[in-house]
Amino acid sequence: MTKIEKLEKIAKLIRYWILLSTTKAGSGHATSSLSAVELMVALLFSGKFRFDLKNPQHLNNDRLIFSKGHASPLLYSLFAAAGCIGESELKTLRKFGSALEGHPTPRFPYVEAATGALGQGLSIGLGMALNAKFLDKLPYFTYVLLGDSEMSEGACWEAIEIAAFYKLDNLVGIIDVNRLGQRGETMYGHRIKEYQKRIAAFGWQTILIKNGHNVKEIDESFSQIGKIKGKPTMIIAKTIKGKGISFLEDREGWHGKALSEEDFERAKKELGGIDFKIRGKIEKPKSIKVATLKMKPRKSLENLPKYSLGEEVATRKAYGMALARLGNENPKVVALDAEVKNSTYSEIFEEYFPERFFEMFIAEQNMVGTALGLATREKIPFVSTFASFVSRAADQIRMAQYSRKRANIKFVGSHAGVSIGQDGPSQSGLEDIAFFRTIKGSVILYPSDAISTEKLVKEMAEHQGICYLRTTRMDTQIIYSEKEKFKIGKSKVLKESPQDKVTLVAAGITLHEALKAYESLKKEGVFVRVIDCYSVKPLDRQKLSKALEKTGKILVIEDHYPEGGIAEAIRSELSDFKFPIYSLAVRKIPISGKPEELLDFEEISAKYIIKKVKEILKNEAKES
Repeated sequence: MTKIEKLEKIAKLIRYWILLSTTKAGSGHATSSLSAVELMVALLFSGKFRFDLKNPQHLNNDRLIFSKGHASPLLYSLFAAAGCIGESELKTLRKFGSALEGHPTPRFPYVEAATGALGQGLSIGLGMALNAKFLDKLPYFTYVLLGDSEMSEGACWEAIEIAAFYKLDNLVGIIDVNRLGQRGETMYGHRIKEYQKRIAAFGWQTILIKNGHNVKEIDESFSQIGKIKGKPTMIIAKTIKGKGISFLEDREGWHGKALSEEDFERAKKELGGIDFKIRGKIEKPKSIKVATLKMKPRKSLENLPKYSLGEEVATRKAYGMALARLGNENPKVVALDAEVKNSTYSEIFEEYFPERFFEMFIAEQNMVGTALGLATREKIPFVSTFASFVSRAADQIRMAQYSRKRANIKFVGSHAGVSIGQDGPSQSGLEDIAFFRTIKGSVILYPSDAISTEKLVKEMAEHQGICYLRTTRMDTQIIYSEKEKFKIGKSKVLKESPQDKVTLVAAGITLHEALKAYESLKKEGVFVRVIDCYSVKPLDRQKLSKALEKTGKILVIEDHYPEGGIAEAIRSELSDFKFPIYSLAVRKIPISGKPEELLDFEEISAKYIIKKVKEILKNEAKES
């Protein structure tokens, strides 16, 4: 039996398994899987793809991403053909408790990252390719299966542009151009040269496959991968949706639909004789040691300043210095920035560790996907941009959570709130806390000074999972000493006495306003407790509940919209208490102005805190 004949036999078996598993499930994307069968069979079983099946996380393995995640029946069938799982497990597709989910997640051990929200896989692959070329210095290739429908997603083109910029000749995209999307024909149908013109214009090597079901043509095309140095490669293959079954081929109305048992038997007859014993072999990679990442900074970290009490430093700048110090301690720390490094101050990290800094330009969606790719290769990416622009990558962050422990990404949003000043509402991050609160298992930290920022950046790096740090544009006074400890899930009680009537809870910029209000109220004989709620998620239930019990009421002050903000988080956490929790938050559409003017405009400044405290106490006196 020739190599091509064997690959064709494996392809027929995989077609059968795709139809069997989706029919048993009663749902699934059979036709979208059938179109890419030969492409993936030729890749995995022709000797091109190198992977140790017994060690899916082997550092030298080639990586495979199904950006076209709905083709999961094909993915699972491929590993069945490799001998990793049996037919009985394929029959559990989409069943409760099965690792063979409707769209791939790392619950199936051969899945790199969760996919299924289209347009994200190429960015993830880009991160893996960056890791191989610039960090671990390993020869593995990253392959990404793309659908033609998702090529209308902007994130794909962000990734295409950045991959060419970094000359990632170890990244290979494979577009399954099967013409049909969910509701009809795709933008370019079967005109594969339209994809070629556009992708080649970005600086990629492009290889056209006129018949994406001809194993010999595919195999010959794959032999060209990696021959052009300094360019990523895109395979563009014309395929037929539903290939192999006459009543499915190139037919609309079958997307995401499974066959009936009757239609399955009909399709099985069309497939003809199937070799159920045939299996494919995936070649193992060579064992090559990972390059030792440089620990030594470009210049002495002694150049970084120390802090002193009372000094004024913006937390965004403290973040940059903290990241540089962290980079000296942990070689796995890398930084990505969206062309705002001189505002987020991630440029400080770049200054000391340029080999571990990646400029991602103004393309936040791709930046987050790339960070996930790096995280899957055990790096600790710190992703920096303005808090207002984090929302652009909301879907990428949402999807990252489904990659579970592999999504060890640290997000940093600078210029949060109206306290940014004159830049106006487009730059005011006012929804970021609400968004990150929705991410399962996420951590949200909001430091108020340089010392707390320094300590919390280190906490983020040591924590496994998605973290978000909110930083402020304007300088704030250092209120903590170097000896202070900051832990995730904790808070700091800064002012308290037995006479406290109200507890003020704040974080970041509004903490300083709360401290100003405290001093003014104290002069009038009104005592309030002040808590720095630097850990927004998880909250410090113990201290907050104790303060509520002692003072009978909490007033939360935050530079964020009330919806989904700190006050709502505390109300949720302390929902079993019947004491009132009041809120001062951003309730008007921001405008341009000086920071202090805007804090007044939004009624979250010291004078409005004082006003609200007096109002609360006055109403309490009336009721009693």
